[in-house]
Amino acid sequence: MVLTRVAKNSPRRVRKDAPGSARQRILEVAIPLFYQQGARAIGIDTVIAKSGVAKMSLYRIFGSKDELIAACLAERDVSYWQWFDSVVARHPGNPREQLLAVVRGVALRTSKPGYRGCFFLNTATDYVDSGHPGRKLAVRHKETLASRLLKICRQLPARDPSGLSRQLVLLINGAQATAGMLGKKTQMELVKAADRLIDGGREEHVSRAK
Repeated sequence: MVLTRVAKNSPRRVRKDAPGSARQRILEVAIPLFYQQGARAIGIDTVIAKSGVAKMSLYRIFGSKDELIAACLAERDVSYWQWFDSVVARHPGNPREQLLAVVRGVALRTSKPGYRGCFFLNTATDYVDSGHPGRKLAVRHKETLASRLLKICRQLPARDPSGLSRQLVLLINGAQATAGMLGKKTQMELVKAADRLIDGGREEHVSRAK
């Protein structure tokens, strides 16, 4: 069963789907197609043929291909934050381990066979118009990542929590962008890089306090 939640300012209000609903079938087909091959490369007729949903029904549900892209991203956004929250929850009261656990998880996710980069980064690259509903959701997803990391960084004895969170965002985005190109060993270097950033900011803070 696909559970859907749409971020603020998303193109359409969506609901939880009943099992076997047309909307659910369309999303279950469109998400892997758009992710694996790129939303721009997949025509709406391909989604219709593989989902078995009539074209009129698809456009009645989503309005346009752009809104379908946004709905697919909204689904992935929900699942991503469920994963993120579960990782952080394993290390209560330990912000350093929370950050490293998130980064380690990203490194592992980006090392898996079939990983085709970040769905959000890919969409933002494909659709440069700032008004495109998919790009809006992609940008909002990355802004949320930055704010969530900043919230954790502020619990550290760091000199510049904001700077540290931005650096971690850059590391994560970089790992997602290079996935599949340089091998798992390189991907896992992400963890060491994050560890140095976190401890480097902490040591500077401590030394200045003395």
